[in-house]
Amino acid sequence: MRRRHTPERQEQGERAQVRVIAGRWRGRPLLFNARPGLRPTPNRVRETLFNWLQGEVAGARVLDLFAGSGALAFEALSRGATSAVLLEADAQSARQLREQAALFAASEICDIHQDDALRWLQKTAMPCFDLVFLDPPFDAGLWQAALQLLHERAWLSPDAWVYVEAPRRQELALPEDPWSPHRQLIAGDVCARLLRYRPVQSAAVIDTQ
Repeated sequence: MRRRHTPERQEQGERAQVRVIAGRWRGRPLLFNARPGLRPTPNRVRETLFNWLQGEVAGARVLDLFAGSGALAFEALSRGATSAVLLEADAQSARQLREQAALFAASEICDIHQDDALRWLQKTAMPCFDLVFLDPPFDAGLWQAALQLLHERAWLSPDAWVYVEAPRRQELALPEDPWSPHRQLIAGDVCARLLRYRPVQSAAVIDTQ
């Protein structure tokens, strides 16, 4: 019996999919081609993240900095986010994201850019985002630089949420101002963190689930 691949284990170029968990597109597939560094957020982690964000997604303006399969951004849109900007450096993946948006009849609320995320963040800020997904390739080490640019270039609305997915042993040097750790989950080799953006605040305690 042929072993069924998970997205993380597929050979480069193989067709893979994840499914939207909830909302108007519940159960619909997101199709993508496997490539090095492309690692869709596991279903368990994605479900936990959106449980943490219950009541915060509807009406949100979303930024997905390393979109990959688009699983996080499309999940947010499925659950009522108003709009999403998706950044993806790989040309084929960016094209697939546009095709996926068209399949969902969501092209008008999806702004998809083929660009380097850090270079894009150095531009003049667009209207502030309420929810940001920060899940770069694990070997790229881009978390700290992206967080710094989100703050310095004023990309975030007051009390915005920032989701960070990193290797379990990755240390993030988060100053008390402006990042307030809210929740954290360890799942295998993945550490999922949800941060609240509060430029002036007191120290906060992480709730571990």
